[in-house]
Amino acid sequence: MITASQKKKENIAEYLLYMWHIEDLIRANKLDMDLIRRNIIDRFAHLTPEQRKDMEEWYESLIDMMRREGVTEHGHLQLNKNVILTLTDLHNRLMGDPKFAAYANQYYATLPYIVELRAKAGDNKPGELEACFNALYGLMLLRMQGKEVSEETLKATQQISKYLATLAALYKKDYNNELEIAE
Repeated sequence: MITASQKKKENIAEYLLYMWHIEDLIRANKLDMDLIRRNIIDRFAHLTPEQRKDMEEWYESLIDMMRREGVTEHGHLQLNKNVILTLTDLHNRLMGDPKFAAYANQYYATLPYIVELRAKAGDNKPGELEACFNALYGLMLLRMQGKEVSEETLKATQQISKYLATLAALYKKDYNNELEIAE
């Protein structure tokens, strides 16, 4: 909760990956608050009673949302889908403004990887940005599991990461009204 709030302010891409991880942690703990307390919250020994209560309420609200939105086994919360929608909107605005040629170049350098990722998805193709986030999240999971990552995957995810970092930096500027994009 504290980490999520901080990440959302600083780097929207890291925030989204973090929230996807939280969704999976909740699923791994069977959407059970007792398990979440024991396996997650109790590990934060430095929390004040108020912070602990806030964290418990945050997890409880996420569990409630996951149940209501039908994403208890897979999928993402609407609040996380909204981040991708917001970033897609920003992407489209940036691509329409010649002042952001450097951003467009990053996107076009990443596009072959996006096309490949979407082609591998079969009938259930994610949007371009979601495909990018799926690749980075998949890499994170592979590393957490101690699995080997191919050079090809590393090359693709490095480019995707560079592209999303650029988009996240522009998002932060846009969020702080420091970005002028032609309409």
